[in-house]
Amino acid sequence: MPLRPVQVNIKAVDHPAVGRFWADALGWEVQASGATTYVAPAGGLRWPHPAVLGIDVVPVPEPKTAAKNRVHLDLATLSAAHQEELVERLRALGAAPVDVGQAEVPWTVLADPEGNEFCVLEPRDVYRDTGPVAAVVVDCADPRAMARFWGGATDWKVHEVSDEHGVLRAAAGTGPYLELLRVPNPKTAPDRVHLDLLPYPGDDKEAEVARLRALGARDLDVGQGDAPWTCLTDPEDHEFCVLALP
Repeated sequence: MPLRPVQVNIKAVDHPAVGRFWADALGWEVQASGATTYVAPAGGLRWPHPAVLGIDVVPVPEPKTAAKNRVHLDLATLSAAHQEELVERLRALGAAPVDVGQAEVPWTVLADPEGNEFCVLEPRDVYRDTGPVAAVVVDCADPRAMARFWGGATDWKVHEVSDEHGVLRAAAGTGPYLELLRVPNPKTAPDRVHLDLLPYPGDDKEAEVARLRALGARDLDVGQGDAPWTCLTDPEDHEFCVLALP
């Protein structure tokens, strides 16, 4: 059975602080803080969350470079007033405006306290039922090829695809979208943000990893050693991990 996306992984030098930022930004809570900081909606630790992608902030020694992340979050708003209020609140929490070449657009581009870019979108009907995270956005050169890979790798449904973008979402129609956006700039630095995938109970993790390799994924060594998760890259070198079942 294809894998399920279960969380967004964000690298940070100060993972507790960045975790608190994202909890406050999304109206969620820090549900676990130890080796990493896990953030999800209130209601007790349920991992994986049944309807949304949690955020797992993991410690790394190196600060973010000036290179723009190839993966970022888009946040949803319900009205122009909500968008304005959210931007002000995020800036008070430590977010900063950032210029990624967006020019005049109706959304606002910010960065979290360690420089990870994200967008606060103007209200859009398509995102009214996603929760605070509208989409995980992946920059790429070939959205069609990427949609084939991610549609085959996961149990998310491909909603639309063109030369400019691809859109996937959980088959249940809940939570954020995965959006594959065509951009002209190549990747120049490792991603600070990536998706973590999880097998379903009863599935064989190593068999799933072999299936991903057949789809075009490649093995990645980031010094993980004999960790229980497997690090891979998709066909355009975006990092992701296949986690072990708890």
